[in-house]
Amino acid sequence: MSNPFLESAALLHGAYPFDRIATEHYLPAIEVQLKSAQAEIDRICSQEKPADFENTIDALECASDALDWTTSCYYSMKIADGDEEMHDLAKVIQPKLAAYANDVALNEGLFNRVKAIYDQRAHLALTTEQQTVLEKHYKSFVRNGALLEQDKKQQLREIDEALSKLSPVYSENVLKQTNAFNIHVTDESEVAGLPATSLAAARAAATERGHDTGWVFTLDMPSFFPLMKYADNDTLRKKMWMGYGSRCVGGEFDNSDNIREITRLRYERAQLLGYSDHANYVLEERMAGSPEQVHAFFERLLQAVAPAAKDDLEAVKAFKKECTGDDTITPWSFSYWSEKLKQQRYDFDEEQLRPYFKLENVVEGVFEHARRLFDIQFTELTELPVYHPDVTVYEVTDNCSGDFIGLFYTDFFPRPTKQTGAWMSPLKEQGLREGQVQRPHIMNVCNFTKPTADTPSLLSLDEVETLFHEFGHALHGLLSECRYRSVAGTNVHWDFVELPSQIMENWLFEEEGLALFARHYETGETIPPEFIRKIRDAAQFQAAAIAIRQVFLGKLDMSYHCGDPRGIADIATHETTSTEGTRLFDPVAGTATSHSFLHIFSGGYSAGYYSYKWAEVLDADAFELFKQHGIFDPETAKAFRKHILSRGGSENPMDLYKQFRGREPDPDALLRRDGLLST
Repeated sequence: MSNPFLESAALLHGAYPFDRIATEHYLPAIEVQLKSAQAEIDRICSQEKPADFENTIDALECASDALDWTTSCYYSMKIADGDEEMHDLAKVIQPKLAAYANDVALNEGLFNRVKAIYDQRAHLALTTEQQTVLEKHYKSFVRNGALLEQDKKQQLREIDEALSKLSPVYSENVLKQTNAFNIHVTDESEVAGLPATSLAAARAAATERGHDTGWVFTLDMPSFFPLMKYADNDTLRKKMWMGYGSRCVGGEFDNSDNIREITRLRYERAQLLGYSDHANYVLEERMAGSPEQVHAFFERLLQAVAPAAKDDLEAVKAFKKECTGDDTITPWSFSYWSEKLKQQRYDFDEEQLRPYFKLENVVEGVFEHARRLFDIQFTELTELPVYHPDVTVYEVTDNCSGDFIGLFYTDFFPRPTKQTGAWMSPLKEQGLREGQVQRPHIMNVCNFTKPTADTPSLLSLDEVETLFHEFGHALHGLLSECRYRSVAGTNVHWDFVELPSQIMENWLFEEEGLALFARHYETGETIPPEFIRKIRDAAQFQAAAIAIRQVFLGKLDMSYHCGDPRGIADIATHETTSTEGTRLFDPVAGTATSHSFLHIFSGGYSAGYYSYKWAEVLDADAFELFKQHGIFDPETAKAFRKHILSRGGSENPMDLYKQFRGREPDPDALLRRDGLLST
């Protein structure tokens, strides 16, 4: 049968022929391409000519071009639009890819060629990027067992194969448990307090599920968050909160054993490679450098945020007591009473903003930000096929030269086949491919408030912030100007990768930025100045409570990966003891974060969740420069594109940052922005 993954790309800019791709195409193509990739590795190793950069490193960078083309599509589609058949396929595909990766990593002949070049690097005329790529390949071999004895190499293979099977099961359990939960409400009094947009979406969800009446609420973020913030019904909020917090804690989709096995195998793998634990293995290749640095970073943050977070909680308690005579606050009532307090303190209800945040206008807004900052243009391409009707694809070009920069796919609404959350995926990374430096294809995938029959998609402020965040990741991928894919775009240290995304959020809180797109969807009226003032005034509201939650998640991550995790018997107990001092509430029986913590157990952030707060320091410090010269200052934007966005991981990230900023980041910049420096 015809297989689009085994044919030459025929569409504009080499786009994926999504209209022809079916689930049954992936495995046959991958099996063929695995053989081709292995044959190319064998060819590189069998050359009589001594190893040099071109015949070994360049060749290695392109050895699996066809395979990468197929697997990038598969993994992107699995989480963006993956049915059960797609998820089951991972159990077959991932072990095959893990075996190939091990075959490459443990290939002595290939390693010897790379090592020969590495040993002579001081005498070679290499660019900075080539030096980085060479070091990255050499370290990758060493960090993946190239120096191990044969019996230990076999142990490593077995561990990697086991891990390749466990992570898909963990994430599949979370997706299934999330999809399995919903609450159908038929009594109108039970949904009092919810805004009209949430009720309309819940009504549509009920209709989709075959209910003639009532409202259906799910654990998808556009359903979950508004309910937790606005529903007057405490019982309903508790049901939702428990449903979210108890995902995969016991029952059919329990992830307890998966957590134990994943952490055990990661620890044993690190030990096999000569590291004391998984965190030390991971952090060797991060800006932080060591677990000690991460823990010191957390302690510095906690000194500022812990007292302020307790003050945030006490303020909510006092407000509730003032309103009701009772100051009891639970995890499922905190968001509700916090929102009430914010409304009183700032005369500000975020739901008032939704009419000014029509999705299409916000998208045009981020595009306009990109045009003003980086002089690039986004043009919708209706002729290219997409993988779902919700998806739109854009051609990105340079306004000055007219040169093609990349393809950009957007996919914004939740569905049962989509993983929760929001992310950027590189369908095709920028860099050397088939002998030519090629431009990227980038995806932004989110789970935003859906349109209804009567109302377009009107985003919350949080959703707009998420859109700006993920668009920052997209710009990092699109504006990459590297030669080698292994260091292009977002292939940077993980505690640096969030800088381009998080800095974009800052423009959302500036009047000059909001004025570009925040218009009432019915009247066209620009967002009133008093609303902008309220957004800015409220920006620091409960910043400490938000920050301490991030520290909680970061410390929980490190607790599984610092030291030997094999003594962890009960996951919930471990979670409680390891995060002491980072929680505003006592743990609730039957709930735990670990069982659905996708970032660290299936998303690549193991021993790296601290990166979000680490990068906040960088983005706060970087945006101070924009504020100093003007938020659309062309010279500052040009420097950010030149030294950060275009260079990927081609140099040490701190060196890149200093080239942009002229110095190392000021660690107090984040505390200044959050209004916590004096605490």
